[in-house]
Amino acid sequence: MIGHRQFVKLIAGAGFVLLAGAAAAQSESGYPNRVVKIIVPFSAGGGTDLMARNIAQKLTEAWKNTVIVENRVGAGGIIGSDAVAKAPPDGYTVLIASTTTAINASLVSKPPYDLRKDLQAVAILSTYPLIAVVPAASPFSSLQDIVAASRRKALNAASGGNGTPQHLVLEMFKAATGADLNHIPYKGGAPAVSDLLGGQTDFMFSLSSELLPLIKSGKLRALAVTTEGRLALLPEVATTSELGFPGVVATGWNGLMVPAGTPNEIIAKMNAEVTRIMSVDAMKSRMVEQGFLPITMSVPETARFIDADAERWRKVIRDANVKTE
Repeated sequence: MIGHRQFVKLIAGAGFVLLAGAAAAQSESGYPNRVVKIIVPFSAGGGTDLMARNIAQKLTEAWKNTVIVENRVGAGGIIGSDAVAKAPPDGYTVLIASTTTAINASLVSKPPYDLRKDLQAVAILSTYPLIAVVPAASPFSSLQDIVAASRRKALNAASGGNGTPQHLVLEMFKAATGADLNHIPYKGGAPAVSDLLGGQTDFMFSLSSELLPLIKSGKLRALAVTTEGRLALLPEVATTSELGFPGVVATGWNGLMVPAGTPNEIIAKMNAEVTRIMSVDAMKSRMVEQGFLPITMSVPETARFIDADAERWRKVIRDANVKTE
């Protein structure tokens, strides 16, 4: 039989469990009630950073609660992603994920976290095309010019970092054309574009959100877009397929992920709010002007989308034998 002291301990333990459960439930239903941090695994000023700041501002307004953006740069997005994967699963540390997140699942031989086990999909925010560009003063006016010139002398091609979409599309282009291009990785799209403008590099594929203002202002010359069809904002720029490079077709995406184990109620609330925000006409127009293509998905759809993208890039990495540098 259970003694009096044991009985008291059991009752006290049960009470503690009930109180803890009630506190957790109250915390979830009251989410968010303190600062939410969105981690950007790249430098400030790039396309992923821009999307993070757009959504942070709107979530702050909607929730009447501060949502901040923090840049955790390094290792091609691994450092920032790992910080989120190892954060408490309470909804207060969020990753602005991207195509690079899916790419790193295969590109990095021993990542410090597992994409499928340690991170939970929340929502997709947008997709985006990539654009091949050169400085306005460049002697190159076409992708064919790039290929021909590189065969005479190797050219320097920038990217936002090892394993980024910019990098892998560049590798796809090199494989399709035999162009001799030295890959110069940066810690984000913004510094890569800055050096391209300064003439430190010759050429790059980069995100439309990072390039459109510079193309429109005449500082950069667009040579091609990597989408299946032409962009409404750049109707005069041909696609890579039209120019004879059908193997160089790709789009990227941005979304939100949280540490695995985050309560489903919080994930559902975040997805619902993001879906509402991205469905507002003014927000959609703003995104399109910045080079993004707004998109919304449920939580299960988001998880399937990210899994499929990771598998797609795994094949690209394998077929092109891409290695981290």
